[in-house]
This record gives sequence, structure tokens and C-alpha cells, in this order.
Amino acid sequence: MIGSVMLLLFFLLLFFFIRVRRPKNFPPGPRPLPILGNLLQLDPVNPLKDLERLKRRYGNVFSLYIGSRPVVVLNGLEAVREALVTRTAEFSGRPNHLMISDITEGKGVIMADFGSSWRDHRRFALTTLRNFGLGKRSMEERILEEVSHICSELERNAAGSSMDPQHLFHLAASNIICSLIYGERFEYDNPVFLTLISRIQDLTKIAIGPWAMFYELIPALRALPLPFKKAFHIYDEIKEHAQKAVTRHKSSRVTGEPRDLIDCYLDQIDKTGDGGSTFNDVQMVFLLIDLFIAGTDTTSNTLRCAILHLMTNQHIQERCHWEIEDVLEGRSYASFEDRHAMPYVQAVIHESQRMADTVPLSVFHMTSCNTQLHGYQLPQGTMVIPNLSSVLHEEGQWKFPQEFNPDNFLNEDGEFVKPEAFLPFSAGSRVCLGEGLARMELFLILVTLLRRFQFVWPEQEGAPDFRQIFGIAQAQKPYRLGVRLRSSQ
Repeated sequence: MIGSVMLLLFFLLLFFFIRVRRPKNFPPGPRPLPILGNLLQLDPVNPLKDLERLKRRYGNVFSLYIGSRPVVVLNGLEAVREALVTRTAEFSGRPNHLMISDITEGKGVIMADFGSSWRDHRRFALTTLRNFGLGKRSMEERILEEVSHICSELERNAAGSSMDPQHLFHLAASNIICSLIYGERFEYDNPVFLTLISRIQDLTKIAIGPWAMFYELIPALRALPLPFKKAFHIYDEIKEHAQKAVTRHKSSRVTGEPRDLIDCYLDQIDKTGDGGSTFNDVQMVFLLIDLFIAGTDTTSNTLRCAILHLMTNQHIQERCHWEIEDVLEGRSYASFEDRHAMPYVQAVIHESQRMADTVPLSVFHMTSCNTQLHGYQLPQGTMVIPNLSSVLHEEGQWKFPQEFNPDNFLNEDGEFVKPEAFLPFSAGSRVCLGEGLARMELFLILVTLLRRFQFVWPEQEGAPDFRQIFGIAQAQKPYRLGVRLRSSQ
């Protein structure tokens, strides 16, 4: 009995001495536990509902603890814009203690810290993608080429059977990125291509899994041969694939005549030389991987979300088809410029992006100095999570915040309008640099498919399930797709 009392007193004293104390005037939040912080109060499978519950209790700016580290969660348009746009320089850092930060070594553009290398590479990537009349093939031509392969695959399933579109859309989005950065596309059954996609999927699972959390909570474990070591090995394999592509380009390129992004980068190295430039072979490999990973899941998951809602809303699908036929008037292919004449299709695509909510918690930010937000004080090095999902479904910002409805992007005259709360690509200096590419992909792919096919919900599948699988890139649950070739085709 005495021993039990002494043990209880010991743990009480331990809790008192190591309990986590919030900094002065720090955002409020639930009381954290020693070592674990607030992890037990978040559903590891999908924390979005828990974050919504905490927002209702503590307000749009509240704090959590991941282990002993403070994290500030931003909810709603006002808080997110104040941090990422108004105070962009103060909130544009990246956490340097996460597993994914160590895997990428702070290089590339996604996890790179706010500095000269990040600025140089972001500017290079934006300029190159924006001016992608590379060589003799424009970005639009590369996308339309891939769309033709998607159509061929769908035609094989247009005879009454159903299919799972996840694999097809994922490979197609990956191929578009490969065409842009590597100058080549792969057949959908190419074993090298399939292995690369599989390794990236494995890496993503580990990066959001429990071992990544142990990596963060107990740094002493990092030296042990535990499962998170696999993530580093996988990333090395992906780097090796990118490095081989760079080597092939060096032996076949013609200076000043770029075929793809690798050639553009090699030209940039030649221009800047070795005198303190941030452009080099190592940085190039990390940039290629960043673009490849970031440009695949988000686009394919948005396409799957769009098709699911169009299948279950035939009147919306038919109105899109009518508008597409009316604008194209017999032309074989759509152009990205046609979007200006298709307000309803534009509204449907943007509504699909809103409902897909592909990167619900953005990429985590970090304060680069002592700063303030909504009257709270945030010390330098505070991790910040912009809850983009809360903005995309915020009451008062949308006509129909919780349902799929293109009217969210149409005014009273049927004209396309983009509300300020449309932030699927985040905002500020860290806004997704692939936004332009993603917009072009989604428009050209969906317009081509909706013109050629009718998508129907297979009767044998029962009721559709609109729930999503949470992750770094959120996705619809798997479903079956019914495909019918339109008679006009």
C-alpha cells in the first residue's frame, strides 16, 4: 500500500516537473500530456474532425503539442490569409525536425527553408513551367497526348463493364510530369515506371505513419534500425532514378535547345557557373523529385473526385457536355483558352477541387522570427498548420459549403467567379508552384473525357461512398466507374 502511494506521488511529481507550459500569450488549446503532448486527442486515421471540434472550443487560432513541440493551427480564411499572405515572410519557414525534412535534407523547393536557394529554384521552376514552349512541344500538347492514352484505356471499358479509375488517373498524371521534366512518357505497364510509382506510394505511407511520429517524439530512436529507416532507403532509390535521367541528358543534350526541364536546368548551370550559384546537380535531383511527387497525387485525386460527383449528378454532367459541344463546334481538340467560354465547366472543375480538398493541412509552415497573429505571440521556430480544409468548407464563404454544387463558383448571371476562400493550392509565397500546370491538366483532361464519354454509377455497386481517405494528399475511397462511349463519338 505504501509502495503504491509512493509510486503515485512519484508520477505526480514527475508530471509537475516535466509538464508542458505554454509560452506567454500563446494561442489557447487543450492541456498536453508529458512526452505525448496532445496526440491522444487526435484521431491518427483522420484528425480533421478533431481539429474542427477544437476550433469550436478554442477559436480559429489554437495550439496543440506534438510531443513537447508547440504547434499552432490556423482555421478559416481570415487567420490563414493573415499568416500566409499579410505576414508571409514571417510564416514561410519550414519545420526542420520532421522525418520528411531530414529525408529531403532541406533541398528542393517543398521542404527547403526560406532562403536564397529556395527563391532561386522556385523562380526557375515557375518561369520554366510558365514558358513551357520547350523545344517544339508545348505543355498543352504534352497533356493532350496523355489524354489520348487515357481515352484508349477508357474505350476498352466502354462495353458495359466497370473499372477502378484510380490506377489510370495516377499513371496519367505521373506521365504528364515525366514528359515535362524527363522529356518522355512511359507505357502504363512499364515495369520501371510502375516500380517508381510504387516506391513513392510506399514513401508517402511511411511519412504519415506511426513510425514517422516516433521519429519526431523520441529522437534517440533515430539511430536504431527501425522501420522508418526504410523511408530513407526508398528516397535514395528515387534519387538514383532521377540521377540516371540527368546523366542521360548530359550525354544527349544540345546547349540552348532544351527538350524538358532537365535540359533547362543544365542550361541554367552553364549560365551561372560555379561562382556561388545555388544551381548544381544535387539541387537539381531534389527539385525533380519534388515536382514529380507533388504533381501526381493532387491531380489524380482531384480527377477521381470530379468523376465521382459527375457520375452521381447526371444533370451536371450533361450540362457540361452541352457547353463543351457548343464551344468546340466540331473541333477535334480543346484548347486551354477555351476555358473562358465555358463558365459552367470551369465552375464544375473548381468545385471538384474544393470538394477533393487534396492537401487539407497544406505543407506545415514555421515562424522565421518572433511574431504575432490574431493578438497572440508566436516565438520563432513555432510550427504552423494552415487548415485549408476549414477554409474550403467555411460557413459564410460559400453558398453551399458542405455539398457539391457548381453554383459556388457562378454569379447570378451564370458567369464564373472565384471566391477569395478558394485556396486548394495554399496562399502567399509558398503557394503551390504547380498551380498553373494543375489547372491546365484538369481542364484539358475533363473536357476531353466529358465530350467523348458518359460516366455512370454501376448499378451493382450500391450507394456511392463520398468519404475520403486522409493523408498528405487526401483521396476518395476506391470506387467503380461505368463508362459509355457517346454516340456522337
